Amino acid sequence: MITENENSPLELAVLAGRILLSNGAEIFRVQETMERIAASYHMDSFHVYAISNGIFACGTENGIPHTAEIRHVPLAPVHLGRVAAVNQISREIAEGKHTIPEAFALLKEIEKLPFTSGRIQILATGMGSACFCYLFGGSPVDCVVSFFSGLLVCIFLLLAGKKKLSKIMTTILASALAAFCGLVLYHAGIGHNMDRIIIGSIIPLVPGVPLTNSIRDFFNGDYISGTIRLIDTLLIATCIALGVGFILKAASMMGIAVGVPL
Repeated sequence: MITENENSPLELAVLAGRILLSNGAEIFRVQETMERIAASYHMDSFHVYAISNGIFACGTENGIPHTAEIRHVPLAPVHLGRVAAVNQISREIAEGKHTIPEAFALLKEIEKLPFTSGRIQILATGMGSACFCYLFGGSPVDCVVSFFSGLLVCIFLLLAGKKKLSKIMTTILASALAAFCGLVLYHAGIGHNMDRIIIGSIIPLVPGVPLTNSIRDFFNGDYISGTIRLIDTLLIATCIALGVGFILKAASMMGIAVGVPL
């Protein structure tokens, strides 16, 4: 376990950058925030290089050069509340409102901010699935089916998160579950458009934020980070296609109509 010096502006900047990066912030935001924190505490020099899953920083405090700080930051679920909280703290630091130990304590609290409760996540996922089903042309009945499929997908994701399943297997199984629920309910006479039902059900799995951040990284010249996030996005999309395709292909081989050629 890394022991942090809570009187070091260098380590404070690295902590802020790590929280931002691990919760879905863009690379330019991570680097800019760290540079502003270092400047606010009057470091003699500060240099940082961040990619999607790592931070490299070094600096000079009171004439004393500090060795490079290196942090591995695994790709993790997005928590924009933590990103917004760190942004607010960095603004307050720039205004001179916090000492280094005070800022450390605040960042430690931000790092522990919980995700939205499971019940709210499940309900929001169901509502999102139903709304996207409607946007893609589904009937009201299709939206209801997609709502319940989305609920089951979210429940599975929460359980998989507790079991520490790999992202690849989780995505494949979750998309397969969405396709299976849509297929079963459609052939049970509930719903009119199986394709719309399945599309609405898998929308919660689509990596929208990573894809957006990847494009922004490319526009900002952070090509390595953009490539890493783009590969992660394409991998998730491939897993979704594999999960849905497996269920539909299996149904087709058993003589069950799936509505699309396979």
